[in-house]
Amino acid sequence: MALSVTACGPNLITKKDAFPKMYSEQPVAILVLPPINQSTAAEAKQYYETTIAQPLTMKGYYVFPLEVVDDLLENEGVYATEELLNIPPQTFKEQFGADAVMFILIDKWDTSYYVVGGSVKVAISYILKSTETGETLWQYKDSLKVDTTGQNRAGGIAGLVLQLAETAINTAMTDYVPIAGRVNNMALVSMPYGKYSALNGKDMNQRVVFEEKVKPQ
Repeated sequence: MALSVTACGPNLITKKDAFPKMYSEQPVAILVLPPINQSTAAEAKQYYETTIAQPLTMKGYYVFPLEVVDDLLENEGVYATEELLNIPPQTFKEQFGADAVMFILIDKWDTSYYVVGGSVKVAISYILKSTETGETLWQYKDSLKVDTTGQNRAGGIAGLVLQLAETAINTAMTDYVPIAGRVNNMALVSMPYGKYSALNGKDMNQRVVFEEKVKPQ
């Protein structure tokens, strides 16, 4: 299986130019809300949620335990994750003491078939908002596509049938979780390092942000 990264363009800008408020506010504790699943895969939210805490911690941030956050929100009567977009970010400062709140949208968690080929794709959008001002501190979107086309080289109808079967098996057996993990890692390259990283404040001039991937509000 082959991997292909979806990049919208080569226009790179510095972290400081892209996300100046991350450096001025210096958030320490991030509350990650349950992801909003906009894909057609019902299981995407549950699987994706296992992938985000560790890479954020590695970036130098304290991340509130996701299971605890989920339970507390349910106790408050919030069951539909779409409702979270209507809650003022300042609310999470009052209830949790978080410096910033992260909204995650699962845009794609899809399987595609075409003639004799197939692929799976994961696309994620991230929005980090200040719980002090409600303003966006960091936002990004990224995606990863895995080609699951069978590699059978036999000719004729028999070869075509074998390739179709191999494609179907490859696609069905593809694990989305590591793909989502790679999307997180790709996107978080653009995020400034947090307080608990030795690189905090030293990455301002890194030109690693694809301007076209900075998701507008």
